[in-house]
Amino acid sequence: MKSENCAPVLRPVRVKQSGQVWDSVQKAAFVLGTGLLVFAAARNTITWHLQQFWGASGDFWQSQWALFYNAYEEEPFKIFVFCSMVVPTGMFWLFNALLMCVDVTGWPAFFLRYKIQADKNVPVDPAKLRNAIFTVLANQLFISFPMVLIAYVISLWRGGTCGPELPTFHWVLLELLVFGLIEEVMFYYSHRLFHHPALYKRFHKQHHEWTAPIGLVSLYAHPLEHFLSNMLPPVMGPVLMGSHAATIMLWFTMALLSTSVAHCGYHLPLLPSPEFHDFHHLKFNQCYGVLGVLDRLHGTDAAFRRTKAYERHIMLLGLTPLSESIPDTPKLGKGE
Repeated sequence: MKSENCAPVLRPVRVKQSGQVWDSVQKAAFVLGTGLLVFAAARNTITWHLQQFWGASGDFWQSQWALFYNAYEEEPFKIFVFCSMVVPTGMFWLFNALLMCVDVTGWPAFFLRYKIQADKNVPVDPAKLRNAIFTVLANQLFISFPMVLIAYVISLWRGGTCGPELPTFHWVLLELLVFGLIEEVMFYYSHRLFHHPALYKRFHKQHHEWTAPIGLVSLYAHPLEHFLSNMLPPVMGPVLMGSHAATIMLWFTMALLSTSVAHCGYHLPLLPSPEFHDFHHLKFNQCYGVLGVLDRLHGTDAAFRRTKAYERHIMLLGLTPLSESIPDTPKLGKGE
């Protein structure tokens, strides 16, 4: 009798899970296929136009790199540090300084219309913010910089990455695609591992003190988590590919700005949607990845996809906040 009662429940679950996995595989194939098509199109069309443009302007990017390279030709270490740390870190702090001005002062009020969790961190607690700033600086100084030194040693062993010639445009596109896939896999599984009860309270809970995140807390984490989840996934791609210092500069800058946007708490026009990761900070057990492919594969975005936040998880192309054009469903009162 016991097995008979259980059978009708288990079969639909298996069918549903099988359907979800197949659907996720299809979506992953679609994402990768689209990326390859874009890459092919870029190589055949965009690259030609850019090469014509750059050629007409005296090969602008190559000439700029040549000026920089010639100034430090005998000091490849300085070139590597400038590209992998100085520029990406500078862009990170510049972008987040602008966000913190809004978070602390609430001005200009226009930006507050785009806040995802409108009732949280308005304004942000100064003491909590100072603690986050010191933690991020410590992580960058004592974790990020030593990892850059190790990456530099590996690059020397492989022949160096600070050459005088920039890589071609289509090769950079291919490398960025590889970097993104490596980061998605490594970040998803390391991040989900830190949510295991045996590790969460000791390590990852620090990051989740911010249930309504701001851009700066993208790097607010325990040192072990900063090493394994924040740094290793984006660093591994360039190390494996032996990438040029200029490509590393581009990738690290993109990665830092991307994670800042994902944590910023504002769904601003023309920027990638932060709804996915903001929902993770709100609910803790959803949306572990960067691209969302592995979340779909493992079903760890199921609750997210049932919310209005999922409908708002698009790039905003107008000025009307998505919280207004796609508002949350009103909650019913007790007597309704």
